[in-house]
Amino acid sequence: MMTGALIGKRVNLLDKGWIELLDMLPHPDSNLSGDLAIVNAARVSFLGETKGEEKDKKLLFYLMRHRHTSPFEMVEFKFRVRAPLVTWWQWVRHRTWSMNAQSGRYTAFEENDFYVPDIWRRQAASNKQASEGEIGQETGDQLTQKLLQHYEQGYALYRQALDAGVSKEMARLFLPGFSVYYTWVVKVDAHNLMHFLKLRMASDAQYEIRVYAQAIYHEFFKPALPWTAEAFEQYMLNPPAS
Repeated sequence: MMTGALIGKRVNLLDKGWIELLDMLPHPDSNLSGDLAIVNAARVSFLGETKGEEKDKKLLFYLMRHRHTSPFEMVEFKFRVRAPLVTWWQWVRHRTWSMNAQSGRYTAFEENDFYVPDIWRRQAASNKQASEGEIGQETGDQLTQKLLQHYEQGYALYRQALDAGVSKEMARLFLPGFSVYYTWVVKVDAHNLMHFLKLRMASDAQYEIRVYAQAIYHEFFKPALPWTAEAFEQYMLNPPAS
């Protein structure tokens, strides 16, 4: 896929979430690929630029292999993301992202702005912070019905508070916190994005953020930066044995 076709692309995730690429640097209109922008940034030390595909790709792999990270900061991605708070709670730990979030003080929430999981995961026996396996179908269906009832009750109380004249910033106290969907605009450079992807695509990452990380990588990062993605997989995701 051409980089220009990625701008405005939206991928649906979870039950009501999505991620959309708003913009990137270098912009597709500049006719400069992201991989070449990284190579050119590295060569500025010698006041040089491209030396042909073979040498350019070799240099990029050298940069990745030896962790010369600053040239990768010359490429940036800006996304609009709709995700439940349980996802954002993980995302904001990566403080290298620039973020601006929808505010419940200014906009009222809708009745269906809540995350309903497809499956209920079991607590992992060997990892206190992770899940492992699934709860049985019958129990899972019962839990889903209880969750929907919880949402319905909480939202009804939220609307009652709004109708009574309570401010939006206080009425939202009735909403089930971790499940509410928020829309954010987020921006990050390629170097810090790779660190995020390495951690959040891992099998032990929480599912609700792992699906967003995987979408970023496969739907946006890899098509936009094929050389970088190849080097990333070789030296960071699947590093050679020392």
